[in-house]
Amino acid sequence: MDQRQLVERARGGDHDAFAELARAAVVRLDQAARLILRDPELARDAVQEALIRAWRDLPKLRDPDRFDAWLHRLTVNSCIDQTRRRRRRLIEVELTTLHAPVTSDGTGAHADRDQVDQVLRALDERGRAIVVLHYYLGLPLTDVAATLGIPIGTVKSRLHRALSDMRVAIDAEPTLIASPISGGLPV
Repeated sequence: MDQRQLVERARGGDHDAFAELARAAVVRLDQAARLILRDPELARDAVQEALIRAWRDLPKLRDPDRFDAWLHRLTVNSCIDQTRRRRRRLIEVELTTLHAPVTSDGTGAHADRDQVDQVLRALDERGRAIVVLHYYLGLPLTDVAATLGIPIGTVKSRLHRALSDMRVAIDAEPTLIASPISGGLPV
């Protein structure tokens, strides 16, 4: 049975069809949420909240073929909500790669990953969400825009700002890398 049929059955109240849809997406959603939130517990909460919203709001989904993008959007929004609720809590998570690169010497890759991890941590949650969806999950910018429910131009400008902020942080002195980034300049 294809995804469209499962979505249609789930919209009609079929719990098993929705469970199959959720099972197929939960790993991708969890990876995205972990990268955005930087905390595995918060990521699980965000994914669970997104799946609950998906079940509740599934009858309102206009295009069953856009189920994956809609579910990613719910997850990102749930991550942003989690961040707002727990803004003052310091969160640190080890960054894991989705596709392990083939390298002969892992020390350089480990140092690079740590540096990217520090820079990602300093981005705001909206910029981090776009970077994660585009670069870590490999979504085209049009799908990122659909997932987040914002215009493609907004995605491009936020991505540009996030990448600029990341470049500034990487070029900055080591003591400035861990500080929050605001408006493209280390604070």
